[in-house]
Amino acid sequence: MAEKTKKIQPYKIEAVNKIKEMIQSSKNLIFAYFRGLNIAQITELRGQLRESDAELRVIKNNYAKLAISELGLPSADEFLIDPTALTLIGKDYSQAARVLVKFTRDSTLKIKGGLIDGNIFSAKQVAEISRLPSKEQLIAMVMSAANAPLKNLMYALQGVPLKLVRTLKAVAEKA
Repeated sequence: MAEKTKKIQPYKIEAVNKIKEMIQSSKNLIFAYFRGLNIAQITELRGQLRESDAELRVIKNNYAKLAISELGLPSADEFLIDPTALTLIGKDYSQAARVLVKFTRDSTLKIKGGLIDGNIFSAKQVAEISRLPSKEQLIAMVMSAANAPLKNLMYALQGVPLKLVRTLKAVAEKA
């Protein structure tokens, strides 16, 4: 009896390779259940995500599973059940998560989880990530904290000559 071998179609290999390229270029993914959204809502969500340097893609679950496993990333099979949309995130994953979480409040979109910096996150953890400040906000906070002692020193140093001038002016007015 002859063994039956499966021949993988070239278009499937090409599709998986394209998904691998997309995942490698973004490195951060958020998985969402999108059934129930109409075209207008999906278009609106894609526009909001584009502003956050992210992209929403609907990809076959099997192709996504293959691409993720071939890249050596942790298995996200638990999220790749039912219709799934992948959010491919550029640099600031907290901003993209914020957009998705905000969009879930007014629609049927449900976040399943995420693959961020090589770690698997649950939907609840992705919601917590969305509350984190963006990179620019964090830099501003650090700079403000570093600048505060210098500002206080400057005010203290300015205070001594001002008090001296006021005292001299008061003495001059009395005389």
